Amino acid sequence: MAPVISRRDFLRLCAAAGLTGAFARRAIAMQKTQFGAREVTVLSDGNLSLPASFMFPEIAKEELEPLLAANGLPTDMFLPDCNVTLVRDGERTIIFDAGSGANFQPTAGRLADSLAEAGIDPADITDVVFTHAHPDHLWGVVDDFDEFTFANANHHMSRMEWDYWRAPDTMEKTPEERKSFVAGARKRFELLEERITLFDFGAEVLPGVEAIDTSGHTPGHTSFALHEGSQNLVIIGDAISQSVVSFQRPDWHSGSDQDPAKAAGTRQSLLDRLVADGSTIIGFHLPHPGIGAVERDGGAYRFLAQT
Repeated sequence: MAPVISRRDFLRLCAAAGLTGAFARRAIAMQKTQFGAREVTVLSDGNLSLPASFMFPEIAKEELEPLLAANGLPTDMFLPDCNVTLVRDGERTIIFDAGSGANFQPTAGRLADSLAEAGIDPADITDVVFTHAHPDHLWGVVDDFDEFTFANANHHMSRMEWDYWRAPDTMEKTPEERKSFVAGARKRFELLEERITLFDFGAEVLPGVEAIDTSGHTPGHTSFALHEGSQNLVIIGDAISQSVVSFQRPDWHSGSDQDPAKAAGTRQSLLDRLVADGSTIIGFHLPHPGIGAVERDGGAYRFLAQT
């Protein structure tokens, strides 16, 4: 049997061999910013690899490929970043989503290394707040030994999301290729049951953190608005997930959404709100660090990355 090495040791070997390509760089990507009195750090959990045919299965190549090519994007494969947001407010250290851990895609699961590079001890995290329970957001909550990654943290999830994944008929209603999502969520929910706090849409999950109904991607998908006077920072999760298509054609159905029609309506409503409020956003799958704003672009929208 081949020896097993940790991701950290693998990265050291890469550095020693001079392999300083995108694989190694993505693992330690990090961006810090201030939002009022809060310190916001965006950490990389790596990236996913998704065929364009999976992302937009209903869209003809003749429509999709010119839009991607015109914006300098590959037309066959998406490599979305996974951006995990950490917020320090003086009393709490809050992390939004837990990353994918080691058992989803090989290019993801880098959060532990990013935390180490940022000098953040997982034991110092006081709260884990989930946008939803897809693998790249939930599975990293425990390690390979079923020990909690953030052992001292309170964990928070939408009641609707929690109930959906636990419902007796969810497995049978789920397509075969996604049944592992259900099994993986249920395994982690069993471990979380004694330490999860459930909330409803519109609730103040933590002081100054509002839960926004952005269901559609999953039944209980939640975005979170942090308020500072008249300013808003919205952690959008996967409600808006592609830096070009989601903004220019929010009406297009995505194969990553469990209810594509509802998700498209949610996306449109959220974009309208973000423009009206002048919100800063952080997108889990927007180009790292995923921080920016939204502006209208004729009848569509444009993502303005923060530089």
